[in-house]
Amino acid sequence: MKRQEFLNRFHQAKNIVPEVDFPLKQPGRPAAVLIPLVDNGDDLTVLLTERAKHLKHHPGQISFPGGKKEESDNDLKHTALRETHEEIGIASNEVQIIGELPKFRTISRYEVLPYIGLISAGYETVIDTNEVESVFEVPLTYLLEPNNYFVHWAKRHNRKQPVYFIKWQDYTIWGATASFLRTLSNHL
Repeated sequence: MKRQEFLNRFHQAKNIVPEVDFPLKQPGRPAAVLIPLVDNGDDLTVLLTERAKHLKHHPGQISFPGGKKEESDNDLKHTALRETHEEIGIASNEVQIIGELPKFRTISRYEVLPYIGLISAGYETVIDTNEVESVFEVPLTYLLEPNNYFVHWAKRHNRKQPVYFIKWQDYTIWGATASFLRTLSNHL
């Protein structure tokens, strides 16, 4: 899918229907991620990170750059861009924010706002090895294909919750990251 086709389809419908998230009893802690779409000219790809394997929380999981909102952040968009720069070295002036998905509540008690941003194919990463093991790209068309997802139903608090998974090469994308992608896929 090319950039203009993505933009046309993304902005076509105003309401984005989110995937089922974790039912928090209180408001979650604010957080944000960036879903970086790499404009390769021919097709868009999605840039993902593999979290460092030594981390206490979610080691080795596939995620988007992002994290919790700091007091110094002006807003959640600033959080997503700051975290992207800290984790993988892509500066905010290299990202064109084109929209956002609905907030998503996680089992770890965060309310995550996913921003979608375009970056040029010539980007360069500077990985913070304290947080990120590696980065990789997946064709957007692959991630938009509903048949590439599978679901596991988990029971939490007497309620069945879907947990989505998508395989790409040797990676398994799952949890909130897969839910963000599935929301985007359903919207487009």
